[in-house]
Amino acid sequence: MKLSEAKNILKQSEKITFKLPNGQLVPNHFHVTEVGKITKHFIDCGGTVRHEEVVNFQLWNANDYDHRLHPEKLLSIIELSEKVLGIPNLEIEVEYQAETIGKFGLDFDGTHFLLTTKQTDCLAKDQCGVPNEKTKLKLSDIKNEPCCSPDGNCC
Repeated sequence: MKLSEAKNILKQSEKITFKLPNGQLVPNHFHVTEVGKITKHFIDCGGTVRHEEVVNFQLWNANDYDHRLHPEKLLSIIELSEKVLGIPNLEIEVEYQAETIGKFGLDFDGTHFLLTTKQTDCLAKDQCGVPNEKTKLKLSDIKNEPCCSPDGNCC
């Protein structure tokens, strides 16, 4: 989700809720402790120089059960961050504490902001010898295949 999409949702919301990939909600006494721009400048395993930028929200659960973050407050934090840090309309990445700091993508289902899973990947598969994934077939999908005959595919 881009920052502009999140801002539009916040402008129309009465409360903010975040849902983890396992379906659990982030406790409603969470705080957004950081809004920032993260820049990653790196070389992939194939030798290509890359540059990525995301907007980062850090969610934190405090022992502060009496305060709730309202949409207009988060919107003002975002707008101040855009102004002071020069943040453009980037994709949002959310940090949330689990066993260690987890990094999530962000989506919206009409009610909750959804923390979506992110995966590592090789960005230079063609240069470092990683084979393409083979298409997996179910044996039940192969119908009336004449196995072990001259026109069959299995011998």
